[in-house]
Amino acid sequence: MTQPPLWQPSPARRAATCMTRFEERLRRQFPDIDAGYEGLHRWSVDNDTRFWEELVDEYGVLADWDGPPVETDAEVVGRRFFPQARLNFAENLLARGNPDAVALIEHREDGRRRIVTFADLRHRSQALAATLKQQGVGPGDRVAGFVPNGIEAVAAMLATSQLGAVWSSCSPDFGLNGVIDRFGQIEPKVLIAINGYTYNGKTIDTRQRVADIVDSLPSLGKLIRIDNHDDCPWPAETGGLGWAEALEAAPECHYARQPFNSPLYILYSSGTTGVPKCIVHGIGGTLLQHIKEQALHTDLRAGDRLFYYTTCGWMMWNWLISGLALGATLVLFDGSPFSPSPEVLWDIAEREQIRIFGASAKYYAACEKAGLKPRQSHNLDALDALLSTGSPLAHESFDYLYRDVKADVCVSSISGGTDIVSCFALGNPTLPVYRGELQCLGLAMDVTFVDDDGQALPQGKGELVCRNAFPSMPVGFWNDPDNARFRDAYFSRFEGLWAHGDYGEIVPHPATSTTPEQRGVIIHGRSDATLNPGGVRIGTAEIYRQVEKVDAVLEALAIGQNWDDDVRVVLFVRLRDGITLDDDLRQTICQTIRSNTTPRHVPARIVQVPDIPRTISGKIVELAVRNVVHGEAVRNKDALANPDALAYFEDLPELQQ
Repeated sequence: MTQPPLWQPSPARRAATCMTRFEERLRRQFPDIDAGYEGLHRWSVDNDTRFWEELVDEYGVLADWDGPPVETDAEVVGRRFFPQARLNFAENLLARGNPDAVALIEHREDGRRRIVTFADLRHRSQALAATLKQQGVGPGDRVAGFVPNGIEAVAAMLATSQLGAVWSSCSPDFGLNGVIDRFGQIEPKVLIAINGYTYNGKTIDTRQRVADIVDSLPSLGKLIRIDNHDDCPWPAETGGLGWAEALEAAPECHYARQPFNSPLYILYSSGTTGVPKCIVHGIGGTLLQHIKEQALHTDLRAGDRLFYYTTCGWMMWNWLISGLALGATLVLFDGSPFSPSPEVLWDIAEREQIRIFGASAKYYAACEKAGLKPRQSHNLDALDALLSTGSPLAHESFDYLYRDVKADVCVSSISGGTDIVSCFALGNPTLPVYRGELQCLGLAMDVTFVDDDGQALPQGKGELVCRNAFPSMPVGFWNDPDNARFRDAYFSRFEGLWAHGDYGEIVPHPATSTTPEQRGVIIHGRSDATLNPGGVRIGTAEIYRQVEKVDAVLEALAIGQNWDDDVRVVLFVRLRDGITLDDDLRQTICQTIRSNTTPRHVPARIVQVPDIPRTISGKIVELAVRNVVHGEAVRNKDALANPDALAYFEDLPELQQ
């Protein structure tokens, strides 16, 4: 019997959603669509080109819509949508908002709060576009940002895309080599960079790093300097243009419409096992996919306040900024999510009346461990949706959000990635929320899970694949003219199927008298980090969910260690201050895992470590730790936020027996 839902929308709330309005539009035209969301999803997959055409019409996407909607003769890997259409990303993001409406609200850890309207944002980005144009930036040229999540970053991205140029950004917490590994491959013409920032109460001076970046990028024609921190004045010899000076140019009002599949963004893989892949995303595909996800799956509308805790080095920043295309107000934050106090993000949610609030699964787990109860301490009446991504949202975190944050809210765990700058599975404001599950598969995405032979699994754990093309499929990789590396990354495992590298399953919920038919999704972790003791595949998320129930454990990381011609599960734990791992705590951890999973999930070894290595976007790195434990090199430590933590895993006596 299926579990009861944690939440489901009232009939009135369901009827008022953008999803329902769009569904009613489609059903008027195509009365043969089967009932419910699952019927709509099946229709959208079977008629994906018509789906995207209807979405374009519903949301008035600005473009020259010439030619067919898709290259019908192309195989999945090379299929392109709207191959003859032309559009401009910045034009679409700036056209929807009322000029006097608030476009951006910026908060910083140091207490600064700034607001810009759509008219002001349009003026800033157009003035900067004129300056970039004076520096020779045009269609296809790259502009790089070494910037925090703030107003300047948004204006710089819009200015770049207005000219048909390509935007790429790194968060200022990237080390020098991490930046060069990324920007060095794409050869930017202009770099926009800050002098310093505040994180967790500390001033981080970036001036020397910026100077070293400039010296390492021979392609650069100009540096544009942002005075982001008063304690770090730029030296006179730095050169380049100041931000204020760059905004003095007469605004460039022309929006250069480019082919639909022209490059818009270059994003990067985490790069912990080698030089990061430079993933090129197209203008039109990014825009359409984000409109679908934000309007239909998230119910974002003009005037709503949308927040996501992210940096400019994570694809969720790109996702967040697309909310402007729907006329939403974006709330930005730069700094530690627990500074100046653990409640800082909930303070912002209350003050700014945020309707849609997003953060990582780790953030919500940390809030629970810290004992935060925003439901009691904050007025969150405006809040309608909580989004979570970065890693699977644990079952217990669902409980926490409904118990201690807000009961009447749609909790949407979403899953996709940098590779598609969007999602395969995500939320739906018209469907129930079930504990531990993503609500649904994305419209027009033919996603399923397959066995090792590529055969679809109606039920059971397998590899996540997508069987059809979709607009936000990358244009390709940078400097990969024959698409060989691109094909190898996503299409070499299963012929004709996009293999995403996630390990999970579909959970069917048959219709009842009170709930509709629904296919939820559980993601058990990355397939390349899947454990395999005795030939049985185990997702790391299955273990983390149990371990993090133990109050003494702050976070954990599991790997498979080669041992006696097999693999044994090794668990590393970071504990609360003042707690030491002893036999009693080991027994508690093992018993918790055994009682809620299987004996094969129980680790053979549990080791306490002072820190868990993670990428700059906050994802723990099982593969890097596995390499260290096996004496293998980690080729790119600069992709890590805390590379020194890897040293804790070297030559551990506990793993020698």
